[in-house]
Parts: sequence; C-alpha cells; structure tokens
Amino acid sequence: MYHFFVEPSQIQGNRIVITGGDVNHIRNVLRMKIGEEIAVSNGVDGKEYRCGIDTFAEDEVICTLRFIKEEGVELPSKIFLFQGLPKADKMELIMQKAVELGVFEIVPVSTGRSVVKLDEKKARAKTARWQGIVEAAAKQSRRGVIPRVAEVMSMKEAIAYAGSMDVRLIPYELAQDMTKTKKIISGIRQGESVAVFIGPEGGFEEKEIAVAVEGGFLPITLGKRILRTETAGLTVLAWLMYHFEQGEEIL
Repeated sequence: MYHFFVEPSQIQGNRIVITGGDVNHIRNVLRMKIGEEIAVSNGVDGKEYRCGIDTFAEDEVICTLRFIKEEGVELPSKIFLFQGLPKADKMELIMQKAVELGVFEIVPVSTGRSVVKLDEKKARAKTARWQGIVEAAAKQSRRGVIPRVAEVMSMKEAIAYAGSMDVRLIPYELAQDMTKTKKIISGIRQGESVAVFIGPEGGFEEKEIAVAVEGGFLPITLGKRILRTETAGLTVLAWLMYHFEQGEEIL
C-alpha cells in the first residue's frame, strides 16, 4: 500500500486533501484510480489514516477516511543519531537506513577527524537534501512521523545539545567490556531519550571522548571488530530497536 504525508490541517474530519508533488505522483506515475486505498500520516501523531481516493481535482487528490490505525509504528523512546560527517555519499545511506530503524532525529556533526568540511551555505544545501532523503525513507518504511535532520553542529555544540537527553551513548574502540555494554543497553527504559554519537572515518579524537565522558556519556563497545562509520550507528540503532520492541535481553 502506498503511503503519503500531509500537514495536520489537510486532515479535515473524514476528508483528507493531498496536495503538492504527491498529486502528480498518485495520478500520473502510480496511475491510481478512484476507490483505491492509500495510507496517510500527518507526521505528528504517529497514526496511520487509511482512506480511499474520492476525487481528482486539478491540483488536489481528495480522499475519504475509512479508518485510523491507532497502534503506532514508532519506537517508545526518541533516539537521536549524532553522526560524524563521513566522506562521499555515505551520509545518505546512513540516514536512509537510520529512518528504517526508527531514529527520531539525525544530527550531522563536524568532528576533529571529519574530512568533509562544510561552510554555512553548503551545510544548508546539504541539510535540505538530507531532509528530502529522510522523508522519502519515512514514506517507504511507513513511518508515522518524518524524522528531522538538524543543522550541522560542531562536536562542542552536539555535546551541549545532547546534554538534556536521558541516555548518551558513545561507541569507542577502547571500550571492550561487552558485559557492561549489555547492561547499559538493557537498562534503558521506555520513554527515555537516547543520544547515539558516531565518529567519522578514523573515529573520535581522544580529547573528544574525554569531554563526552566528562559530560555524562557512556562509552560502549560494538564488539571485537572495527566497524565502518556507516555500520556503527546502524548497529546501535538495531540493538535499541530490538530492545524496545521485544522487551528482551540482547547481545
């Protein structure tokens, strides 16, 4: 079933109005017909509104609500992925897969070992492009909300931003105690916000780790092998998804 996002104001009782680029996509690309069912979310309440196509107007698709799927697909905790800027187009892959795994917000971080350096203009353009990729991934994975891509932050800004979050995790190759890591992950309660910090190629500088730990971050290990930056964050997100959705011990 095809899934689309609308603004909350476009859901008007039993009437749902789809506008913008999705109109052409529904009408001319998907070639959908009157009466076909689609899923709609407003990106806010996590609900899925099932509706049938009622009318094709010039610049609108008007649908009639059939029922609301109340049980959400969102994780019971908000997970924030702080991703050190990687090279090439790795960030796009990371963002796409992070959305599939349930991330709530993605924060690109310029760290000491980040090869990629973005000026303010390039950072704004990248953020806009990344937000589009995230929205497409949210549609594909039938998310109830569209995760936000924050503006690029420095490591100092990112640590400060994460300061109010309940649990702050930072995978580090020198943290080799898997028993401790298991205890940390298993101890996270539903409803607690979780920050996950991932370094770029080459990892974090030692001074960055020291500042983070001093600020209450918990170093964890990802196992005996060194993972690429595009693998590390997704590994932690997969652990957290399993932990929250299954309610069982992992690792």
